[in-house]
Amino acid sequence: MSVSQAAWQAEKATGHSDNATTQQDVANYAETGKEGSSMKALVWQGKNKVEMVDVPRPNILEDRDVILKVTGSTVCGSDLHLLHGSVVQMSKGDILGHEFCGIVDEVGAGVDKSKIKVGKRYVASFQIACGHCFFCDQKLSSQCEKTNSNTAENAMYGGRTAGMFGYSHFTGGFAGGQAEYVRVPYGDVNLLEIPEDVPDEKALYLSDVLATSYNCVKDTAVYTNDEVAIFGAGPIGQMCGIFALGEGAKKVIFVDQEPRLSFVKEHWPVSHLDKLELVDYSKLSFGVTNKPTVVSKLKELCGGRGPDCALECAAGEYAKGWMHWIEMMTGAETDTSEILNEMIEGVRNYGRVGITGIYVGYTNHFNIGSVMQRGIRVIGNGQAPVHKYWNELLDQIRKGELDPLQMVSHRVRLEDLDKVYYKFQKREDSMQKVFVETKFSLPKADGSPSLTTY
Repeated sequence: MSVSQAAWQAEKATGHSDNATTQQDVANYAETGKEGSSMKALVWQGKNKVEMVDVPRPNILEDRDVILKVTGSTVCGSDLHLLHGSVVQMSKGDILGHEFCGIVDEVGAGVDKSKIKVGKRYVASFQIACGHCFFCDQKLSSQCEKTNSNTAENAMYGGRTAGMFGYSHFTGGFAGGQAEYVRVPYGDVNLLEIPEDVPDEKALYLSDVLATSYNCVKDTAVYTNDEVAIFGAGPIGQMCGIFALGEGAKKVIFVDQEPRLSFVKEHWPVSHLDKLELVDYSKLSFGVTNKPTVVSKLKELCGGRGPDCALECAAGEYAKGWMHWIEMMTGAETDTSEILNEMIEGVRNYGRVGITGIYVGYTNHFNIGSVMQRGIRVIGNGQAPVHKYWNELLDQIRKGELDPLQMVSHRVRLEDLDKVYYKFQKREDSMQKVFVETKFSLPKADGSPSLTTY
């Protein structure tokens, strides 16, 4: 049994709190699904193993449930943390996927029919919000108080996030959308109608990646003429760069390695190429002070002082040096502080550091001295409150001001998704962001990638 599964067994033994107003731990539909019906879905089978299987289709369980026929989903870097078992409380057979869109197939009796109509297209937020708690009333939907009753998360963090689709029992245990159908609790809160003039290939990414990158830039605060370092050139980092340009940044520096750096450069707005800098950390020294490092390179690119702010769009599970690797393997820490320290040491005095990449628990060797002495603002951006931003971002897409397709490298079939996970993990085929089609998907939109089969 993996650590992730053992943590879930401990949670079951302890028991949940009583705050949730929607059913918890429906991470697959084995016990609640439609009899005699099945669908294809990607499920977690254990550490480093996912598989496409046939599972029961979902049923309406609560009055405000919506059953969505999935027409598009994707794979997120966060899904790899589940694959690796670094996010705890996974159970064999859990359906994955927190980003999806589709067509409404069924609605519960309590759903607001003025908002949700059978046959219409909608995109789901990756978080599940009740719509009327303290945080939901402020559009801070990712921190909803009523959709996650996990006691371990509350004890570990001093509070809980909202429930999330396909993202372990640690966040409520809800079946995800890397499937042909998905149950959406509080459907009239967590679904946004897709206008006729916006294809699924663009609307899908309102579910997470666009809101997450926008929140990173807005919450950390990028100002006019800022120099911005972005650690991680995956889809989140790439779109943070685009949004930083929108805030008036005069220089955007990506810290990553190939093939992602080249992908970002090839898809960067031509009119802003003079503002782009690429730093390949694999060609720099780590921990040897008399050779060029990421920190020294940032200082060099920004007048000796360092950038005004740095955005963490990678994650805490990828150790660079042997010390953190050993500590993570032995359970002495859950996350490495290496990237955080590079950001803290790299920015100018009174600079800002925003953390959007996933960190699970505790870290060692954190440079708190630099934070205090140099006045560095360390900002946890939190799980992005999708509901705060998705109407604004949809409006930008409709006006042609925002094109999500610039980060989409592949179109793949749901049937191939287990293979896609492993290719994405290895960064094969320059895979940046995928659009996953199902048998219900609409014809390919203009400008989106052609289908690749595996």
